[in-house]
Amino acid sequence: MISRTDLRGPALASLDARGLRDALPRAAFDVEAALDAVRPICDEVHHRGADALRELSERFDGVRPTRLRVPAELLASALEQLDPDVRTALETSIERARAVHADQRRTDVTTTLADGGTVTERWVPVDRVGLYVPGGKAPLLSSVVMNVVPAQEAQVPSIAVASPPQRTNTGAFAGYPDPGVLAACALLGVEEVYAVGGAQAIAMFAYGAREADGTTVCEPVSLVTGPGNIYVVAAKRLLKGLIGIDSEAGPTEIAILADDSADPGHVAADLISQAEHDELAAAVLVTDSDALAGAVEEALTAQVAATKHSERIRVSLGGEQSAIVLVDDVEAGLRVVDAYAAEHLEIQTRDASAVAARVRNAGAIFVGPYAPVSLGDYCAGSNHVLPTGGCACHSSGLSVQSFLRGIHVVDYSRDALREVSRAVVTLAEAEDLPAHGQAVTVRFADE
Repeated sequence: MISRTDLRGPALASLDARGLRDALPRAAFDVEAALDAVRPICDEVHHRGADALRELSERFDGVRPTRLRVPAELLASALEQLDPDVRTALETSIERARAVHADQRRTDVTTTLADGGTVTERWVPVDRVGLYVPGGKAPLLSSVVMNVVPAQEAQVPSIAVASPPQRTNTGAFAGYPDPGVLAACALLGVEEVYAVGGAQAIAMFAYGAREADGTTVCEPVSLVTGPGNIYVVAAKRLLKGLIGIDSEAGPTEIAILADDSADPGHVAADLISQAEHDELAAAVLVTDSDALAGAVEEALTAQVAATKHSERIRVSLGGEQSAIVLVDDVEAGLRVVDAYAAEHLEIQTRDASAVAARVRNAGAIFVGPYAPVSLGDYCAGSNHVLPTGGCACHSSGLSVQSFLRGIHVVDYSRDALREVSRAVVTLAEAEDLPAHGQAVTVRFADE
């Protein structure tokens, strides 16, 4: 069901950093090829607005939205009809996420460099953000929480959510996104929600959208965040610059670094939990224990057969992106997981906290046997919108900081400028940009 990669002995020692990264399993995710598919979609939305959005939803989602913007009364109705247990669970998720993200708030800092000379770094939220919530294989209620909460904690003044209309919806919700997604928006106080999915949703956020008569349906945004399929990712790449984006998130991935102290049933369950997302989802176990590897393989066989999405999981676990990687020891395992730079990394070893403290590259780290990735997906308080495809070596997950911009405010008096003027003029002359220096000396021409 899942392949093995043997990196014991000279197999690992012979690899440099790039070679090791190339040797590890990874999903094929060709965003560049998808650009050709999304470019005409984005152009249609740009030039034809709301009419294009309705037609594209019918073409790709199999349903024509009743209205592009979800009515306020339908949001309220979705929350009223939400299962009480689901509401309680969402409230727990929101409460914990808000506690963690509130602690991420930045404060302005002023540095005094001379008497009368200061630089202040001011943190300002983006003016308007578009948050994308997928609705393909699973309606991701939790993604509403993970996108909205940090934006709210950053005090973004205008927040819009888009999620695809669901062809399986009936009654009042026909032609609209999943009712659970709508309920989560209502619970968080988000009033601007659109029944638009895929690349066309990203284009709507980037360009805005109007009806043929000029009526505004959606104003453009400054930043788009949230996960999606390859076409959503391609649209984000295509429109980056016109809008800011959080990341180009690919298929989800889990890596588990484990030794023979790990419970094979736990390890197997955690691998399955991420494989459940998508056929391209990656599940990687890195271990120095042959016995654990064998026990996990046996546990996978039994657990996959008993789970709901068994066929999807089998494809994921059997794909080139998933494997059991054998190493000589935990030290070698650390080198492997740092090269892999997983979206989610579990540490199930002896002294798990100490091992986790040595990890440099991961979107989020889950420590010990009682911190499975699914805890982070919902109720740990951490954010589950994380870098994938090895990008955790240079990028972070979604946070309050994602919605803020640092602006330097330079405030110098005449005396403070005079004190540093010689250095400014000297550097300007060294760069053969004399007008730069003259912009300083002109202020003292009367002396």
